[in-house]
Amino acid sequence: RKLVAGPNGYIFDECVGVCERIIADELGDVETDDFNLKELPTPREIKAHLDEYVIGQDDAKISLAVAVYNHYKRLQTDNVVDDVELQKANVLFIGPTGSGKTLLAQTLAKMLE
Repeated sequence: RKLVAGPNGYIFDECVGVCERIIADELGDVETDDFNLKELPTPREIKAHLDEYVIGQDDAKISLAVAVYNHYKRLQTDNVVDDVELQKANVLFIGPTGSGKTLLAQTLAKMLE
């Protein structure tokens, strides 16, 4: 038996397995929308799409395009592409009101639907 520490408590490793089976039994097979990496737009295409709707913010658009592309590529390839590990990237939008943070996120979301 091993005790696993969480942010607010502890759980036995065996209990994790039991919980996993309970959730699997409750939910059954959860269908996911498989996507094809070939259908994924390149960072250049993502930025070009953002350019159509968002004026300026070139550094932000480039960073966002690369992060989104790597996220989907990482999901598709199970973290390994040509023996190169793709790190998980988080994006935090920071800026004054009216600088385009929400517009960037909404435009990207519509593109990826």
